[in-house]
Amino acid sequence: MPKIIDNLDQHVSGAVTHYWSTRKTQRERQKKRGVNDAGLRSAVTGGAQMDGFINLFTNLILDAGIDRRFVFQKKSLELPGFFRPTKEWDLLVVKNSHLVAAIEAKSQVGPSFGNNFNNRTEEAMGSALDLWTAFREGAFNGGVQPFLGYFFMLEECQASKRPVRVKEPHFKVFTEFAGASYMKRYELFCSKLVRERHYTSASFITSDSDAGIKGVYKEPANDLAFSNFAKSLSSHVGAFAK
Repeated sequence: MPKIIDNLDQHVSGAVTHYWSTRKTQRERQKKRGVNDAGLRSAVTGGAQMDGFINLFTNLILDAGIDRRFVFQKKSLELPGFFRPTKEWDLLVVKNSHLVAAIEAKSQVGPSFGNNFNNRTEEAMGSALDLWTAFREGAFNGGVQPFLGYFFMLEECQASKRPVRVKEPHFKVFTEFAGASYMKRYELFCSKLVRERHYTSASFITSDSDAGIKGVYKEPANDLAFSNFAKSLSSHVGAFAK
């Protein structure tokens, strides 16, 4: 039986289709109930739109030889933190009382890219700091460092591609941020998460609501390609298969 990683694009496309179709279904149900959930926020409160990606990560892990009983999604997702009691991740691999992998999967659709960008970046950086500090303090029984993964899908639209002005009342921002769109900002953010070793690997893809329902997606940066993320994840967890 062929492994998922050998036909990865098809599986990522399926997860993208699941995302947009689930989001559409959630909004239609809310309209029927007469609920106006802060406009497009309905895509967030529904919660199930990222399931296609979580299932894809899970299947990659299973393909690498990890038994399903060591993979956690939907429940038992809490890990101890250093600055807070616990943090709930989107997917965990825990084997023989050791943390093998933890993955965070997020997305954003318009129109409030500005506020949500700040929230997403602060959350991701804080989660990484909390986990690595807890790891240093022996929270996960020591051993090999876990795989820490970050996946993000952004809606590709005019608002996310438009250059954004920055305020510089006292000091100049780093040149890469000058006039950068929110799409470019997310790309830079994900790259820097890995470069500064806050996360083992990160993947960043974009998709628009019309073509996305057919599974169409883009990868703005080669270093953040889903295939790189998948290979890194598979290689790490595969070492714990036996």
